[in-house]
Amino acid sequence: MKLIIVSGRSGSGKSTALHVLEDLGFYCIDNLPIGLLFPLTREAAGQASPGRLGKMAVSIDARNLSGELANFEDIYRSLQGTGVTVEIIFLDADEQSLLQRFHATRRKHPLSDDKTSLREAISSEKTLLEPLSKLSDLYINTTGMSMYELRDMVKQRVVGRKDQELALLFQSFGFKHGVPLDSDYVFDVRCLPNPYWDTSLRKYVGTDQPVIDFLEQEPSTRKMIEDLTTFLDNWLPSFADSNRSYMTISIGCTGGQHRSVYMCEQLGAYFRQKYSNVQVRHTELPHLQAREEI
Repeated sequence: MKLIIVSGRSGSGKSTALHVLEDLGFYCIDNLPIGLLFPLTREAAGQASPGRLGKMAVSIDARNLSGELANFEDIYRSLQGTGVTVEIIFLDADEQSLLQRFHATRRKHPLSDDKTSLREAISSEKTLLEPLSKLSDLYINTTGMSMYELRDMVKQRVVGRKDQELALLFQSFGFKHGVPLDSDYVFDVRCLPNPYWDTSLRKYVGTDQPVIDFLEQEPSTRKMIEDLTTFLDNWLPSFADSNRSYMTISIGCTGGQHRSVYMCEQLGAYFRQKYSNVQVRHTELPHLQAREEI
C-alpha cells in the first residue's frame, strides 16, 4: 500500500496537488485528523483486494489539533513500521504570496480570528506544521508558480516516479531574487561570461540560439558543465542508495535569464539519458507558460 501525505501552509496549493492525485487514481481525503491515519491504513490493508485503497493520499494541515501535529513524528515512524510506503509532500510559499492569495480569494485563514491577524496566522501556521515539514520527502515552494506548473510538477515528479527511483528537478533562478527555498544543491554560475552585457543579446534568454552560441564559444562554459555533471554523476547515486526520492538542483546567475537557464537545459538533457524522471524549470521566465494563481 502507498500513502501520500500532502501538507503545507494554507494557500500554498494543497488542494491543487490533492486534485491531481485524485485524477490519477488515488483515493483522496482532505483534512484527515492525524489520529485516523492508523485506522485508515489498517482498513485498507485488511481488505482482500484493496483496489483504490491501495493508493491513498490524505491532506493534513493546521486544522488538526495542535497536540496531534506535535505528535506526528511518532505516528509517522509507527506507520513506516507497518510496511506501508509513506511519502510526505510539503507545499509552501513566501509570506507575501500567501497574503496576496488570501486577499485575492477573500477566504478566511483557518487560524485567524478577531484577535489574530492574517499575517500572524500565516506565521504561526509555519511553526505549527514544522513536524511535517522537517520529515517531508518533497518540499515544493509554490511562490510565483502557476496552477499548471504545480499540476505538472506533482504529476511528473510524484506520480511519474517509479518506486525507488530518484526524481530530479533542475531549476534556474536569479540571485537578485533570492535562492529558492526548496533547493537541495545550489550552484552559482555568475563566474561565466554574461550575455547581458552584449546589448544585442539582452532581449534573448538562455533557451534562444544567439545566447546558446555566445556561451558555447566560451571554454569556461564547457568546463563548468563537465565539472557539474561529474560531481552529480558521482554523488546522486549515493542519495538514491540512501532512499532519497527527490533532488532539486538550483542553478543561479544574476537575473536568472541567460546563464542559469542555459546551464539547466544542458544538465537536464544530460541526465535524461540516465534517469527517467527529470524536470527543468525556469523560475524567472514566467512568459514561457500561461500563469494562473494557485
